[in-house]
Amino acid sequence: MAEEEPKKKINFKKIALFGLGPIVLVGIGLGVGAFLFIPTQTPVQQVEELIEKKLQQAGQLPSSEGEGEENAEPQKVYKDTPSTETFVTSYYTFPDNFTTNLKASKAFLQISVGVSTQYDETVIENVELHQLALRSEVLGVVSEFTVEQVEGKMGRDQLADSIKDAINVRLEELEGFGGVEGVYFTSFVLQ
Repeated sequence: MAEEEPKKKINFKKIALFGLGPIVLVGIGLGVGAFLFIPTQTPVQQVEELIEKKLQQAGQLPSSEGEGEENAEPQKVYKDTPSTETFVTSYYTFPDNFTTNLKASKAFLQISVGVSTQYDETVIENVELHQLALRSEVLGVVSEFTVEQVEGKMGRDQLADSIKDAINVRLEELEGFGGVEGVYFTSFVLQ
């Protein structure tokens, strides 16, 4: 009879080593990766924890008992702000610039003027109502100043006081009460 070829024995050790070995290694790698990189908290819990830590660092929340007592900063103590009764200041800015020549000079001054009061709205309403007459008063006052008088901060302050007085005089004539307490220059060009 013919020779029979011997059957090859299946070596289970080799199958186990080469077949199951890589699968086991991949499983271990995935397990370690999941353990290290997958958070145990939800994103909401992580954000809440971060907020709580920041509030504790800022001193707005008490820290956990025994946590960092040796490095604890003293709590901030605030003084109460004294409350004083203040009046509301209302402002009005004339819509157009004032441009006029200065006294005894070829120079001209262009200013934008705003006024303020701490009286009720009636004063601002009167300023708006009589804007034409008040513009004339402002131009008259400005044209009485010389270049030297309006230069510098003191000169501007004197000009503002003169304008305030002229506006109040005109409002008293027209309405019986002035009430303008401040005059401000929002632009001031001397040429």
